This record gives sequence, structure tokens and C-alpha cells, in this order.
Amino acid sequence: MGASDHFSGDEVGVPLGTGPDVRSPTRELAREVLIHGPIARSDLIRRLGLSAASLTRLSRPLLDDGFLIESDERARGGIGRPVRPLDVRVDAHWHVGVKLTGEHAFGVATDLRAAVLAEAVVELGDHSPERIVEAVAEIVAELTSAVGTVAPTALGVSIGGRVSGSRVVVRAPFLGWSDIDLGGLLATRLALPVVVANDVVALTEAEHWFGLGRGVDDFAVITIGAGVGYGLVVHGRQRITRDTGLGLGAHHLLDPTGPLCSDGHRGCSSAMLSIPSIRASVSEGSGRDVSYDDVLALAGAGDPAARTVTEQAGRALGRFIAAVANLTMVDTVVLAGEGIGLVPLVRTRIEEALAEDRDPDASVVELLIGASDFGIWARGAATMAIQSRIGRIG
Repeated sequence: MGASDHFSGDEVGVPLGTGPDVRSPTRELAREVLIHGPIARSDLIRRLGLSAASLTRLSRPLLDDGFLIESDERARGGIGRPVRPLDVRVDAHWHVGVKLTGEHAFGVATDLRAAVLAEAVVELGDHSPERIVEAVAEIVAELTSAVGTVAPTALGVSIGGRVSGSRVVVRAPFLGWSDIDLGGLLATRLALPVVVANDVVALTEAEHWFGLGRGVDDFAVITIGAGVGYGLVVHGRQRITRDTGLGLGAHHLLDPTGPLCSDGHRGCSSAMLSIPSIRASVSEGSGRDVSYDDVLALAGAGDPAARTVTEQAGRALGRFIAAVANLTMVDTVVLAGEGIGLVPLVRTRIEEALAEDRDPDASVVELLIGASDFGIWARGAATMAIQSRIGRIG
């Protein structure tokens, strides 16, 4: 079941949870137009397996409600009856997405296709649920003022951890949380529909619906940042299991001689690729504390310690990509996260390791490089809020 299957029609002020299947015909129609619009009715009929009469029946309430619009007339090859493709009214609703880290809450306001309208950042100070709720409330207020319109349609919050029922934070080590009903607390405080999600799940959905994975039915996402994340989309749906949010891909063995991660695993993906591990290795080699930006600058300038560590990271990333492609049989991988500034520096090492670990007759793996700022994580959270809007249709 994909992440988009979790959301249903809950009243304002109640966290969104499990409910009717989002793949009802009306919701599927709304989803297809949102992702692929403007789109001709003939294409929708083909994609959804509908008759022309069924498409007319399903689209009429969405048109009357103002969710769908008919875009400008467009002649089919200049011959025959003009067609009016269906599209969504992107400015009819706006959403808030918030990404929580250990130090800050990063927020964005977006339109219905997750285009960023405004941004806000709030320092957390402490990790108490009360403080987190107030920080998110501050972001919502600031973004509402910046957008200059009515309250947002829904709020999405993403965290590095495990989430149950789109509301309860089961485990979030960086906050020191377990079993906190963050969705319930936020819904009570803000009187908004709220969805809480794992950050990699949310980012993967954003790439699938509106980003580099748009229109791609099978692909993987690998994120590099404070940790290492992994998401998978198969047959157009993200793969979600009860273990999602545990970060299982973060401890895949890549180099048995590599450094130790914080959990004591030698040469795992976190030890080789995460920002804290790379910083620690370069700091040790250079005899001084360095930031991640320093690491990249030093490596670019040919500093021996930084070059050694980054090239090892490049080979490890190539091996990780190969493992993902080999085991899932996808040939498209999206790389994202605040640590992917590494990729241009070590692209050759990545490709060498990827080739070594792939069958020479296997298809070429296409690497798509996403954004590296924290805004992409908040945009992922906003995408979950947008999906909740789709879940409340029909």
C-alpha cells in the first residue's frame, strides 16, 4: 500500500488517518489530472480505463466544485473539433509542509502542485511536544501572513522516524520521542487537517507526484544528509510496510573496512555517506573540525584527507545504488538530500562502482539529481498534505 493510500476524509481539526481507498474512481481522476494535467479527456479515458460517459459523470462534480478547470481550447493537430484539456486550479488551495530536525522546523507554503509560495524557519530550543506544536503553529501563522489569504487547506509534517496512522510518532530518536500523537496535538492546536509522515516517505511522494519521478512508474530514491534514506516506487505506488521509518537502508554494508557508524556498524551506508560521518572522518584526518561545506571545498581543492574520504564515499554510493537497482530491478534512481553536493565531485567514482557491481548486460541506471536544501523535505511534507486533499474528494 502506497503512502497516498493512507488518507481519507476527516473533518477539520482531526488528524487524517486510514479510511476509504484513495483509488476510488473520483479520487483517481483527481490524482491523474493533478499529476499529469493539463491532460486531454481522451488520455484520461485511456489511463483510467473509463468510458467517455463515465469520465463526464466523474469530472462534473470536480468542475462544479472548482477543483478542476477546463484549460484553453486546443485544436487536435489543427483539424477536427477543438479539445479542452482538464487541469486543476492550482491556486484554489494552499498547503503547509513542515520538516522537523533536531534543531529547527523548516516550513513552506505551496500551491496545489507543491510549488513553493513562501518559506519560514523556527528554532526549536527543546524537544518537548508542547514546544514542537508551538513551533509548527508559529510557522503556520508566519506563512499564512506571507501568503496573505485564508488558512491553509491542510498541514503536513515530516520527521526522521517511524509514524503510525499518519499521526502518531512511534519512534523519533533525534527528538527522543516514542508514541507521541503529534497529529492529534497539532489538529487540536490549529483546527486543521493534519498528516504526519516519515520524511523519506514524504520526499519520495513529492518526487513521484511533482518532481524528478513524475511520470515514472518504477524508481528508487536515495537521500544523503544527517542520515541515509531509501524509498521505492513500484507500479506507480510507493512501497510502504510496517518497517518503514526504521531506516533499514541506512545500515546496508558497503565497505567492511570502513569507519563505524553511531550504532557500531562498520562500513554501513550511514558510516560511509551521512554528513556527520563524512565530517568526522575528514576532521580526524585534517586535525581540525570542519563543516560539510568545508569538506566539499577542501575536496574540490585537492586536499588529501578530504579527497580520500569523499572518493571513498563516492564508491560507497555507487555500490549502494547498484544494490538498490540489482535487488529491486529499477533503472531510475533519484538522489536527493542536503548531502548530495558530494555527487558532482565524485561522479566518476560513483559510476565506476556502479558498473563494477552491475551485470555488464544490465540496463543503464539513470541517476537523477534532486535539490539539496531543507526546503525539499518541507515540500515533501506539503505533498502529503496535498494528498490528504485528494483523499477527501468524493
